[in-house]
Amino acid sequence: MSDLNNGREYEFEAEHGLPEPLPAGERVLWQGAPDWKALAIQRFHVRKLAVYFAIILGLRFAFAYSDTGSLAKAGLALAWIAPAIVFAMGMWIYMAWLTARTTVYTVTDKRVVMRIGIVLTLTLNLPLKRIARADLKTLPDGLGSIPMQLAGNDKIAWFHLWPHCRPWRLAHPEPMLSHVADARHVAEVLGAAWAAATGLAVTPVAQQAAAPAATGTPAPLSMPSSERPGRAVAGEPALAGS
Repeated sequence: MSDLNNGREYEFEAEHGLPEPLPAGERVLWQGAPDWKALAIQRFHVRKLAVYFAIILGLRFAFAYSDTGSLAKAGLALAWIAPAIVFAMGMWIYMAWLTARTTVYTVTDKRVVMRIGIVLTLTLNLPLKRIARADLKTLPDGLGSIPMQLAGNDKIAWFHLWPHCRPWRLAHPEPMLSHVADARHVAEVLGAAWAAATGLAVTPVAQQAAAPAATGTPAPLSMPSSERPGRAVAGEPALAGS
C-alpha cells in the first residue's frame, strides 16, 4: 500500500481540502462534503436513537406511575432523566454536524483525496489506478454515497475511515464519499476520470435503469470490476453504488 497515504496529519492546508498544492498538470474536477442531516440520520442513526430514548422514557414513566399511582410523580421521574437524554441527543447530532463540516472530498484527474477527522485530521490519497470498483447508492433529494473498492491488498483501517466507509465491510473496508449532493453527477465525474486514468471503458451512469435509484439499492456506476487494476472483467460493472 505504498501509494496510499492513510496516516499523515497536517496542521494546515496549502489548498482547500488538500495538504499541499497539486502537482503541475493535475487539476481538481470536483470538491464536496457530506450533507450533515443525511449523515446524522443514515450513519449516526439519530432517528433510531431517538426511538430508543423514547422507549426508555415511556418505560420510566410507566414504572413510576405503577409504583406511585400519581401522574405528577411519574412526570417528575421523567424530569430527572429527560435533560440528560436531550443533552446526549444534542451532542450526537453535533458530532454529525462537525463530521460534515470538517470533511472535504476532492476528485482530481489523478486521485481521490479525502480529508477527514475532527480532532486528528487525516488526508487519504486514493490514486485512481488503485481503485478497482466504485458503487453508487442514491438517496432522496439527489443525495447519494459512492463507496470505492481498493485494488489488490490495499487496505485502510475501518476505524480510520468511519463514518466515511461502506457499512458492514469490516474485513475489507471501502472508503466512501458519503451522502454528497448531486451524487449521480459526482459518480459520472469520477467514472470519467477513472476511465481516462486507466484506459478502461466504463458504463455511464445515465444508462442505468431508473429502478435502482428509486429504490435506493446499489446501482452499477462506471468502472469495470477487476481483481487486478488495469484488467476489466467482461460483464461486470466497474463503479457501482452502495
